[in-house]
Amino acid sequence: MCMGVIYIGDRATGKTHLAMELANRNCKYVKVIRPEYDALKQLLYNEKEGTIKQTDGEQAIYNRDIEIQVELPAGKKQISLEWIDTPGEIWRSSWQSLMQAEWKKFLDTICQSEGIILILPPYREIIKPGHNPYDFINKQQWCNRFNRWVDFFRQDCTKIKHLVICLNKADLFCDIDREAAQLEFIPKGSRMNWEQRDAYVFQQYFKPIHSQIQQINKSGSRLAVRCFITSIKNRALLELPWIYLGSFLAK
Repeated sequence: MCMGVIYIGDRATGKTHLAMELANRNCKYVKVIRPEYDALKQLLYNEKEGTIKQTDGEQAIYNRDIEIQVELPAGKKQISLEWIDTPGEIWRSSWQSLMQAEWKKFLDTICQSEGIILILPPYREIIKPGHNPYDFINKQQWCNRFNRWVDFFRQDCTKIKHLVICLNKADLFCDIDREAAQLEFIPKGSRMNWEQRDAYVFQQYFKPIHSQIQQINKSGSRLAVRCFITSIKNRALLELPWIYLGSFLAK
């Protein structure tokens, strides 16, 4: 069974780095079968500059097939996904006006997809000491930006069944090892189920946008919104959104 998953977020939220690290051979319960890590790194990583290549804004979507093996309580399941990456620029109204055909193509693709992974950056006020908080927008700006996501999901994503919202770069705002110990998926012995994980993360890290997320939840009777924290520096947190989606894809 295959489900279209849209992978979205603004520029510099860490979308590409998360996807590349998912394919790292140091895996636990999510293994990327195809493409291989080296091939994906060559495609996405600039060795000379030591940075992730930014997704080109000339197109609205970049289709990449990705085959994932997820270890679930019922056993290992292999899932083929269509990873549709998007450049951050497409959320700007100026880009949409200039690239109307590409924007329509993206909306048409959204309508045929059942799942979305939205990657959010942390906001300034939660950044731990030792990091520059001014590399991030403040809480009010962050909330205002999320209001635009709410409008997008309610107006253009009425058929989506699963919305996964990831607050990324968790190593900058929390103790990732402690949180991973709480939230980690273990096929036969997790401390929490999906509802409990969602409730915990929702209360701990998404307080400024509680009402907005509740609005999205009310927009569709079949829509399930789940909140996660992610980091490339903790494999357990990195894998969780994919295991969650995999548990439905494998049915």
